[in-house]
Amino acid sequence: MKSQAKIICIANQKGGVGKTTTAVNLAACLAAAERPTLLIDIDPQGNATSGVGVDKSVLKRTVYDALINEVDPGGLIVDTGHPFLHILPANSDLAGAELELAAEIAREQRLKFVLSSLAENYHYIIIDCPPSLNLLTINAMTAANSVLIPLQCEFYAMEGFSQILHTIKLIQKMLNPLLKIEGILLTMYDARSNLGKDVAEEIRSHFPGQVFESVIPRNIRLAEAPSHGKPIIYYDITSRGAASYLQLAREIIERERMHG
Repeated sequence: MKSQAKIICIANQKGGVGKTTTAVNLAACLAAAERPTLLIDIDPQGNATSGVGVDKSVLKRTVYDALINEVDPGGLIVDTGHPFLHILPANSDLAGAELELAAEIAREQRLKFVLSSLAENYHYIIIDCPPSLNLLTINAMTAANSVLIPLQCEFYAMEGFSQILHTIKLIQKMLNPLLKIEGILLTMYDARSNLGKDVAEEIRSHFPGQVFESVIPRNIRLAEAPSHGKPIIYYDITSRGAASYLQLAREIIERERMHG
């Protein structure tokens, strides 16, 4: 029997913390390490979809059809043109999914069922969640093995953080007892500012052993890449942003090798 993919969802209910940037670039870097990787976009904004160069305006069918209409997800997967990297895309159709799922039986388990037929085809599945702790995010956490939490190195970083930890505990208790925290990823780090350093130190002291060594810097090239529909390693492999996401991918691969 083929082994099942490791499923990591990228979640934080705060917007603008680098969640989609992390989903797109981590998926691309894992794929660049020749690990077959599926990126799943379950954010109605569809930014992860356009971030890998897929035109969401021409998509006839998306992850919405797998969740709501029970369409075979295998037929919805799009090749990104990058080796080892596929995407299950999203567009604004997904905005209605929350209401449509509300009355369904096992509504929190829909994405888990969708992924069950795909998990043996990939080494990693990376899920980009909406910036809220809604039913789509709960579906992602129920389907995932672990949650990666991007955290911006700024004054209010910890605000609302207890909320996501509380949600993860509830999911562990009610829906997915095996869910782990993959790690906390410090994003938008400015090495020139004392504040950035202070926040990073505070978070590391609060959560010993749970914060990735890799830190994602504030980086112009990283900010430009999505508008070109390219992950950073295909837009500017020499940038600090590319180096940091390659390091994160190495850290995750190494950790998996050590802990299985």
